[in-house]
Parts: sequence; C-alpha cells; structure tokens
Amino acid sequence: MNFTRFLLFPLSLIYSLVIKVRNILFNNGFLKTVKVSAKVISIGNITVGGSGKTPAVIYLIELLKTMGINTGVLSRGYRRKTHGYLYVSNGSKIFTDVAHAGDEIYLVTEECNVPAAVCEKRVEGAQKLIKDSNVDAIVLDDAYQHRWIYRDINILIFDQRFLVISKESQQQMLPMGLMREPFAECKRADIILINKKFSPHREIPSKINKHFDNKPVFYVGYKANSFVDIKNHTHYKVDEFIGQKSLVVCGIAKPHSFLSVLENSKIDISNKLLFTDHKDYDSKEISLIRKKFYDTNSYSVITTQKDAVKLKKFAKEFDDIDIYYLKIELIPEEKEKFETLIKNILNR
Repeated sequence: MNFTRFLLFPLSLIYSLVIKVRNILFNNGFLKTVKVSAKVISIGNITVGGSGKTPAVIYLIELLKTMGINTGVLSRGYRRKTHGYLYVSNGSKIFTDVAHAGDEIYLVTEECNVPAAVCEKRVEGAQKLIKDSNVDAIVLDDAYQHRWIYRDINILIFDQRFLVISKESQQQMLPMGLMREPFAECKRADIILINKKFSPHREIPSKINKHFDNKPVFYVGYKANSFVDIKNHTHYKVDEFIGQKSLVVCGIAKPHSFLSVLENSKIDISNKLLFTDHKDYDSKEISLIRKKFYDTNSYSVITTQKDAVKLKKFAKEFDDIDIYYLKIELIPEEKEKFETLIKNILNR
C-alpha cells in the first residue's frame, strides 16, 4: 500500500460504513421510498463516471416511445449553474440553456424531444415533472443511489473495461477507489448492463460475476452512426473522414473508447485536447482550441455529442473551422430479449 492509499484507507472505511448503514435503513424500512403516479425506470451505476448512462437513457426513452408511452426524463443536472427543480423542456421546446440544465439532460431532451426536468430531490422532481407535463413514465438518469423514489425497473450499468482490466485498487470504495457502493449492492438491480462501448465482448471475472447471479445480464455496445456538423447539423458518413488529420477535443470521464473508435476508423488522432469530465467551456478554452487547430494544421475538429451541446454556442468563434461530433447509438447484443423483458416488467 503506497503512502496516498495509506492516507485514504481510513476515509474509505468511514465512507463504506456510512453507505452500509444507509442501505440497511432503506432495506428495513426506516428510510421510506416514495411511489409516484408514473412508471419509473432508473439507470445508474455504482462506480464514478464513464459507464455510458446517457446513451442508455436515450435508448430506453426511444423504446418507451415506440410502446406508445408518454415519457419524460429526470436528472439531478450534474454541475449545472442552478439548484432545485427546473423544468427544462416540454418535449417540443427547451426553456433553458445547457449551463442551467446540465449537459447530459440537455443532450437527452434535444435528441429525444421529450419532457425533461432536473432536481436534486428525485421525488420532488418526479412529482413536479408529472404535474408539468402529464408524463406516464419517467426515466431517471444516474439514480441508483437515490433510493428515496420507488422505481418499477432498476437498471445498473457497468463499463466492461472497468470490470475486466481496471486495477484492483480502482475497485475499492471511494475515495481510495472508484466505487460508490460495493459489488454486493448489485442485488438491488432488476437488470444489469455491461457496456462494451466499442470493444469486443469480454467475459467478466468470476470474483465479480458472482454478484450478478440470478440477474438478467445484457451486454450492450456502441455503433458509430455518423459525424454531425455542430453548426448546420449536416450528417456525414464515418468513412468520409478516413485518413483525415483532425484535432480531437473532449471533456468526458473516460475518453479511451471515443479515441479508440476514431483510431479504428482510420482518423489521425495524434492531435488532441482532453479536458476534465463535464468541461464547462469558456473563451479561454475556445482560444486554446483555435490555436491548437492552426498550429497542428488540422483539417477539422472532432468532439463528442456531450461536448457539442456546450461548444455550439461558440459557432461564431468557429466560423472558420469545421467542427463535428460523433453520433453514436447503443445496441444491445440480445436486443429483442432485452426489450421484451422491459415491456413485460412494465406491463405487470
């Protein structure tokens, strides 16, 4: 154990104890779960960042829409510049900007055209969203630990890379590792998703897989659909960018899979600017992007869809630069089986 881990170990023990006591209180009814007047589907994780919740949320919303269910989405609005309940969209009009709503919820409502809201307190947020929009179902983004609200389906998602090749130290509780809760808390999930992203299917180590016993487990992955111009929304085939020397810009938790799919698509990614997760871009970063673009003689700027919702407000500053985001789609390996399970649970 190195010196840093030695210092963090007592904090991880304290954090683990708090989480354990909290879960015991919920499990035994001392802390109450509230049911709202809509179906609730939660998608969350027990690790910090980068598991792919947002594409899964989009997939679930689109699935519910095909079932004819009036669906909304609720998030806490991580790193937004507001607090409390905020009605983000009625499904046809967005009432606020990305800074006040948060990048993830803004991306989802823009992509899916559904009613959306943010609120740290999910019960309050769900009740107000139902009142404001009359939705019959709500998809909760990042709510596995928010046990105050009852959910009809509790979905837990993991990054396959984290399960298979991460260091053992990363699979420790916060702050020593990256775990919000221990693997034993997988027992609360109705469905477990293993997100391959753009990587091949890998078997999960037995020491972790034992926690998935008697749970429906589905592998999901990403498909790169197109590159989209953030200024005029024109779509281009991915193979049109083969051999292109681009400046890659992203501010996401785990950029490995994003960089890998660009490289596998034979795009030159030697020039890149990697920012922290949920990066709030300002004029300083835009100047840096412009400078790096011209210094490296890049053909275009390529970014993620999550970054694009924040960068598009700088369209004038990028007037002389072509900038695109990679549009991806989540694909379950056993698509029909997964969708049938969702429908059967909701119809109980």
